[in-house]
Amino acid sequence: MKRPFAATVWREGKWYVSQCLELDIASQGQTEDEALANLTEALELHFEPPQATRPPMVRTVEVEVGAA
Repeated sequence: MKRPFAATVWREGKWYVSQCLELDIASQGQTEDEALANLTEALELHFEPPQATRPPMVRTVEVEVGAA
Protein backbone atom coordinates (compact mmCIF):
# COMPACT_ATOMS: atom_id res chain seq x y z
CA MET A 1 0.00 0.00 0.00
CA LYS A 2 1.35 3.43 -0.91
CA ARG A 3 0.59 6.60 1.04
CA PRO A 4 1.54 10.14 0.06
CA PHE A 5 3.48 12.37 2.46
CA ALA A 6 4.10 16.11 2.15
CA ALA A 7 7.75 17.16 2.07
CA THR A 8 9.73 20.37 1.96
CA VAL A 9 13.16 20.87 0.42
CA TRP A 10 15.60 23.70 1.11
CA ARG A 11 19.28 24.37 0.59
CA GLU A 12 21.78 24.49 3.44
CA GLY A 13 25.26 25.30 2.14
CA LYS A 14 26.23 22.66 -0.43
CA TRP A 15 23.37 20.30 0.55
CA TYR A 16 19.65 20.11 -0.05
CA VAL A 17 17.63 19.03 2.97
CA SER A 18 14.26 17.31 2.63
CA GLN A 19 11.83 16.88 5.52
CA CYS A 20 8.57 15.00 5.83
CA LEU A 21 5.94 17.35 7.28
CA GLU A 22 3.81 14.61 8.88
CA LEU A 23 6.65 12.68 10.54
CA ASP A 24 9.88 13.75 12.20
CA ILE A 25 12.04 12.35 9.38
CA ALA A 26 14.52 14.23 7.22
CA SER A 27 17.33 13.48 4.77
CA GLN A 28 19.74 15.30 2.50
CA GLY A 29 21.37 15.09 -0.91
CA GLN A 30 23.56 17.01 -3.31
CA THR A 31 20.50 17.86 -5.47
CA GLU A 32 16.81 18.37 -4.71
CA ASP A 33 15.97 15.09 -6.47
CA GLU A 34 18.61 13.21 -4.48
CA ALA A 35 17.36 14.71 -1.21
CA LEU A 36 13.80 13.62 -2.02
CA ALA A 37 14.95 10.14 -3.09
CA ASN A 38 16.88 9.79 0.17
CA LEU A 39 13.82 10.96 2.12
CA THR A 40 11.69 8.38 0.33
CA GLU A 41 14.16 5.67 1.33
CA ALA A 42 14.21 6.90 4.95
CA LEU A 43 10.40 6.82 5.08
CA GLU A 44 10.31 3.29 3.63
CA LEU A 45 12.81 2.15 6.25
CA HIS A 46 10.77 3.83 8.98
CA PHE A 47 7.74 1.69 8.13
CA GLU A 48 9.61 -1.62 7.77
CA PRO A 49 9.07 -4.17 10.54
CA PRO A 50 10.10 -4.37 13.28
CA GLN A 51 8.61 -1.07 14.35
CA ALA A 52 9.47 0.60 17.62
CA THR A 53 7.66 -0.99 20.56
CA ARG A 54 7.64 2.23 22.56
CA PRO A 55 7.81 5.88 21.60
CA PRO A 56 11.11 7.73 21.93
CA MET A 57 11.73 9.78 25.07
CA VAL A 58 11.02 13.46 24.49
CA ARG A 59 13.29 15.88 26.29
CA THR A 60 13.39 19.65 26.62
CA VAL A 61 16.39 21.84 25.87
CA GLU A 62 16.77 25.56 26.54
CA VAL A 63 18.35 27.90 24.00
CA GLU A 64 19.14 31.61 24.34
CA VAL A 65 17.21 33.33 21.56
CA GLY A 66 17.42 37.05 22.33
CA ALA A 67 20.19 39.55 22.87
CA ALA A 68 20.89 40.15 26.56
